[in-house]
Amino acid sequence: MKVLSIRDWFTAADRVVAWQGQQQHWLSEMRQQVQALANKLRSQPGQHWALCFDNSYHFTAALLALWYAGKTPVIPGHCRAAQLEEMAEHLDGVISDMPLAISLPQIRWDGALALGELPAIDECAELVLFTSGSTGTPRRVVKSLRALDLEAQWLAALWGQRLQQCHVIASVSHQHLYGLTFRIVLPMALSLPLAAQQIFYSEQLADQRRDRRYLFISSPAFLRRLDTSLITPLCALVVSAGGALPWPDAQRAQAALHCVVDEIYGSTETGVIGWRHADAEQALWRCFPDVTLREQEAGRWRVFSALLETEAGWPLDDRILQQPTGEFQLAGRQDRVVKIEDKRVSLSEIERRLLALSGVEDAAALAIQRHGRHAIGVVLALPDIPDAVTLSQYKKQWKSALQPWLEPVAMPRYWRVVTSIPVTAQSKRAWPQIEELFDVAG
Repeated sequence: MKVLSIRDWFTAADRVVAWQGQQQHWLSEMRQQVQALANKLRSQPGQHWALCFDNSYHFTAALLALWYAGKTPVIPGHCRAAQLEEMAEHLDGVISDMPLAISLPQIRWDGALALGELPAIDECAELVLFTSGSTGTPRRVVKSLRALDLEAQWLAALWGQRLQQCHVIASVSHQHLYGLTFRIVLPMALSLPLAAQQIFYSEQLADQRRDRRYLFISSPAFLRRLDTSLITPLCALVVSAGGALPWPDAQRAQAALHCVVDEIYGSTETGVIGWRHADAEQALWRCFPDVTLREQEAGRWRVFSALLETEAGWPLDDRILQQPTGEFQLAGRQDRVVKIEDKRVSLSEIERRLLALSGVEDAAALAIQRHGRHAIGVVLALPDIPDAVTLSQYKKQWKSALQPWLEPVAMPRYWRVVTSIPVTAQSKRAWPQIEELFDVAG
């Protein structure tokens, strides 16, 4: 399949680029909307404009308009007014298709059309993403058009034949790099129509037209809760990223979607690193071409990739078990270490011990500060929430089971029980929401 550079998307023959329900959007329409918005942006001061969109077609047009206007798109990863205000020092304005009560300059999407010649996109054009990581502190990540184009080429080389005549649907947001790359850049580069609206529920997936082949961009969180009693449309390819998909969930998804899930390993900072075909419980990961994993010191790995703007590589937070063939397994995150009463405590080790407890489906550990002192707080995911008496009995059993393994300072002091641990749209731990569970004393 021919892979178009972002700078050449509008050189393709007119086609349907997106749909929402019965409404279709054509490339010629998008070009005129990009022209109108770019004209408006050129008269605006400031360089960095945030994109906050519900509709992926509007988002794509606004993204292109910023580049054609010589501006830098910023993708904040969320569309909450309070957090946009906190980022004000990084932004000159916001473009959105939703109402936002913010003090920043704001341009509302109106779908206006204009004719004219679009200038070439600058060779040094880039975009900025903000990712919170595990600390909750926003991290600024810059991506060049070169890297976005190259990533699309790699994905096309891997899946090109399977993607012919596909329509692209997604359960992940375009406000993160995974969604941006897979549900926006890839279909535009391959001239595939994309769904303007995100899929949130299994029923929405089942409602897709049956006379189409689909590329479904999803996440472990969505596939885990997939309603297998519903009849889903034909998927030529199902992609999952944001975390490893547990084998039982991969099997259930394959049975429901009649397609083996392909998983992607990567991050906002690195782009795609590797992939695997989830057709076996211990399926190995393979690096994409021009990606190399190197162990720098015991247990610490670094990725070197043509997608990075530096030859120094990027450190990984994951533990890697590399095979002689170069394929690898993921062996969990590097230990997160905190100081409790001047002793180093591994939160990862606590989580591993919690997951070994009977009935515990998931676990998260963190340091909680109360009255100037730190202690360990844990959140456990159980199938059902027990009553107060049963929960008290459980805690005694859990503490007894943990005592042989954990030092006294590492023993959890604060306990919270939920049916599922909060995660982001990308299936990563939602640490701010997890911390909020401890706002009430207990």
